[in-house]
Amino acid sequence: MVQSFPPLHGVRIVEFEGIGPGPLAARMLADMGADVTTLVRPGAAVVNESLGVAGENPLRRGKRVEQVDLKSTAGLARALDLVADADALVEGNRPGVMERLGVGPAPCAARNPRLVYGRMTGWGQCGPLAQAAGHDLNYVALTGLLSLAAPAGQAPRVPPTVVGDACGALGLAFGIACALFEARQSGRGRVVDAAIVDIVAMLGTLVQWIRGGGQIDGAQPSPFHDSPFYDSYACADGGFITVAALEPQFYALLLDKLGLADVDPARQHDKAAWPALKARMAARFRSQPRAHWCALLEGSDACFAPVLSLAEAAHHPHNVARGIYAPGADGAIAVAAAPRFAPL
Repeated sequence: MVQSFPPLHGVRIVEFEGIGPGPLAARMLADMGADVTTLVRPGAAVVNESLGVAGENPLRRGKRVEQVDLKSTAGLARALDLVADADALVEGNRPGVMERLGVGPAPCAARNPRLVYGRMTGWGQCGPLAQAAGHDLNYVALTGLLSLAAPAGQAPRVPPTVVGDACGALGLAFGIACALFEARQSGRGRVVDAAIVDIVAMLGTLVQWIRGGGQIDGAQPSPFHDSPFYDSYACADGGFITVAALEPQFYALLLDKLGLADVDPARQHDKAAWPALKARMAARFRSQPRAHWCALLEGSDACFAPVLSLAEAAHHPHNVARGIYAPGADGAIAVAAAPRFAPL
C-alpha cells in the first residue's frame, strides 16, 4: 500500500504571528501538512484579551510556537536563520513594518531567493488606505458586498470575521500555494500581496454577474432580497429557517410541501405577486416550530436548512457524519481542516 502524505508535507513555513487572517492562513497550511514555525512577540495578546478570548488558541493548531523579540539582535538573527531554511513566510503587519524590523522581502530574499513572502493586509501594500487601520467589516463594506447583506433601507450585518478575515486568509493560503508551485520550478520566490479588500471583491464575481443581469443591487425587486422563495423565516418557537428554491423544479416542490396548491409555479418570477406570497409563506412558517419544518423539508430538494446556533451546528447529524466539528468538554468547538483529500 502506498503511504499517503498531506499535500503540503515537507513544506516549511515561518509565520510572524499577527491577528486574525494571517494566523488562520498559516493554520490552513499547517492543516494541509506544512511544517509551520510561528514566531510570537513577547508580551500579552492585546486583541485576545480585549475580546475576552481565553484558553488554547485554535489558530496555533499544528504549529511550533517560538517567542522571538525582533527588536533584539539575537531575535532578528534567529528569525533570519529560520527564513533561510523556509519555503514560505506569512506576515500580517501594516505595510512597512517588516521592512523597519529588518525582515522585509529584500533581506529575506538575500538569505533565501526561493522564498515565497506572503503578506496579509486589509487594504493592500499600496493605495490611499494602505496605512489606515481597519477590520473585517470595513473591508467588506468597501467592496460593495456588505450592502447586499440586507434589504433596501435596512442596516446590513455580517458574521464577524467570516466574510472578510476568513476569505482573506483563504486567499493568502491559495496565493502561497500557487507561488510555491512556481518557485519550485523557477528557483525564484515571489511576494504575495493578499489584501482582504482584493480577495473579497474577487469572490464577489458571481454576484457581479448576477448584478449585470439586473437581479440585484438595482431598482427592481431582487430574487435574493424580495422574493418569497429565497429568504429566512421565523417559526412559532422563535427559531428561524431558510429556503432558497431558485430553480423552477425546486420551487414547485417547495410549494407542494407547504400545501400551496393554488399557487402557480410557472409564475415564480411574477414580481408583482411576490409581496402577498411572501407574507403568506411567512405566516405559514410562523404557524409551526422549527422542528416541524425540519421534519417536513430537510433533506428534500426544496433547498431548505434551519438557522442553527454555533452550538447546534456542532451536533447536527450531517455535520457530525462529516466530522466537521469536535465539541470539547470545556464547551470549545474545534473545526476540522478543509478541503479534504483522497487517493485518486
